[in-house]
Amino acid sequence: MTRPYSPQKLPLDDIDWSQHVSLIAEANAALARYDGILETMVNPALLLSPLTTQEAVLSSRIEGTQATLEEVLEFEADPKQEIEPAKYADIQEIINYRRAIHFAVEELEKRPLCLNLIKELHSILLDSVRGANKARGKFRHIQNWIGPKGCQIEEATFVPPSPDSLAQLLDNWEKYIHYHEKERLVQLAIVKAQFELIHPFIDGNGRIGRMLVPLFLYEKKILSQPMFYLSAYLERNRQQYYHALNAISENGDWNGWIGFFLKAVSEQAKENTGKARAILALYEDMKQKVPKITRSQYAIQAIDTLFARPLFKSADFINHSGISKDSGFRIINELKNAGIIRTLREGKGRKPAIWAFQRLLEITESIG
Repeated sequence: MTRPYSPQKLPLDDIDWSQHVSLIAEANAALARYDGILETMVNPALLLSPLTTQEAVLSSRIEGTQATLEEVLEFEADPKQEIEPAKYADIQEIINYRRAIHFAVEELEKRPLCLNLIKELHSILLDSVRGANKARGKFRHIQNWIGPKGCQIEEATFVPPSPDSLAQLLDNWEKYIHYHEKERLVQLAIVKAQFELIHPFIDGNGRIGRMLVPLFLYEKKILSQPMFYLSAYLERNRQQYYHALNAISENGDWNGWIGFFLKAVSEQAKENTGKARAILALYEDMKQKVPKITRSQYAIQAIDTLFARPLFKSADFINHSGISKDSGFRIINELKNAGIIRTLREGKGRKPAIWAFQRLLEITESIG
């Protein structure tokens, strides 16, 4: 395909609603169960903080980064450590993704999802990383294309719409976000795919497209918190993901994409529910054990700090928990002796020791 793609105008008039009835019901039920867990959490943003970082890791991995969750958390525990340039760039992309999500959540309290917000998210996403010089925070004014690295437009597998058609396409897309579609999850499937097909930025379109999923679910009050982690499913099923997207531009197969997306939401909601329940159970377990182990009035502060920062230096644990220095070091030592935390990196010279709350990391990185 060398001619720029011309997307269908939204809303679509050829959705086979009967084909999707059972998948819609299953996905909505799975999301409702997941949201039920979110609503039982006193502080879901704190408890699910590692899952938010893991989502940033996996969404960025789809675009080619190699950094792991543990590497990101270790870097944040000790930003002064020596690290190879390529790994540092990967980690910064992941941190930017998480920053953009947090910014979006704050902004959605004041304004709806809109094109200006999307541009601001893009600016944060590409801040000081690969693609920072590619019109960061601005919709493109040049023709782009997708294909093997270094290929010319004649060899492209997909050529997005021409830049002179973007304004009209994006206006239609933005209006559709706030259109009263028959079913919100089908609408989200269309919103996400249409954005990636329009490909309005020179770089970062896939990550912004995946970011739209939790933001849409939150804005439309399908979820009570903007915490939905779809990238694990998309990363595991990357070929089907791209095939379903490509089938829209090649064959106009929106129904195939909608079916794929609804299944992804359903399966990922079940996985998210399992992880959220496991994290909640771990938190309750720590509330029973840590006070007995530490015999400290600061036990709950210590637990909350472990969940917010499962990899940490002793000094950061003390600073973030607000616990006094002597009490903080004593609590860390008692948690280590009880097997609650383990040494990830021994302290040596000017390098401080790094501790890991291993059970939380294992839940976060588990599959299914």
